[in-house]
Amino acid sequence: MTTFDFSGQTAIVTGGTRGIGAAITGAFLKAGATVVATYAGNHAAAQAFAAAQAVGAERLHLRCFDVGDYAAAEEFYRWFDTSFKALEVLVNNAGIRRDGVVGMLSKDDWDAVLRTNLTGSFAMSKFAIMRMLPNRYGRIINITSPSGREGFEGQANYAASKAGQVAFMRSLSKEVAKRRITVNCVSPGFIDTEFIGALPPEQLKAYQDSVPVKRFGQPAEVAHGVLFLATREAAYVTGSVLEITGGL
Repeated sequence: MTTFDFSGQTAIVTGGTRGIGAAITGAFLKAGATVVATYAGNHAAAQAFAAAQAVGAERLHLRCFDVGDYAAAEEFYRWFDTSFKALEVLVNNAGIRRDGVVGMLSKDDWDAVLRTNLTGSFAMSKFAIMRMLPNRYGRIINITSPSGREGFEGQANYAASKAGQVAFMRSLSKEVAKRRITVNCVSPGFIDTEFIGALPPEQLKAYQDSVPVKRFGQPAEVAHGVLFLATREAAYVTGSVLEITGGL
């Protein structure tokens, strides 16, 4: 992997203790960043993740709250201000799926997915921007999905939330570009995490066969793309979606 240097920078990674989020958090720690990894409620997984960090464990901070709760996000940033002088990077990775065909999809499942995936990205980005503007620097990266482009069957709520993240990113990127703040999306395809691990074997095989490179991606490959977009050298990349899909 390319060597990145984020020494002296602070990053927030939502959903940062499991799956792709854990890989992103770990990559930032190895690159020298101080990282605040948020999670929704699985304390055991968060503590196990923290204990497993061989590099940068002293720079890892865990915070538990619901990113889709606007008041909770605002309170998180109040805590952040008491602990850190500046915020350079926000990765909106927290996301949930509650699949179901539209005719049978409950309002609760619709609301929950939009709340976490889209409203969470809005709330976390809004408060991040307020801290990046005075320093005239920042990097915001949303983890979206090909589902937002393709509209996979049984994922209308998830697809809507992910397409919304892209549209939100494109508007926000224009609003803050003059302040040297970039806003982009990373769109992972089928990545080998527990997010797809619970699928039936025949469905997993069908998904893998549909990928031109004929394998699932690794979380570290997604993290690599995120870190590139978070670098100072990526200053001219904004309003873009980086596809990490194996050609899907």
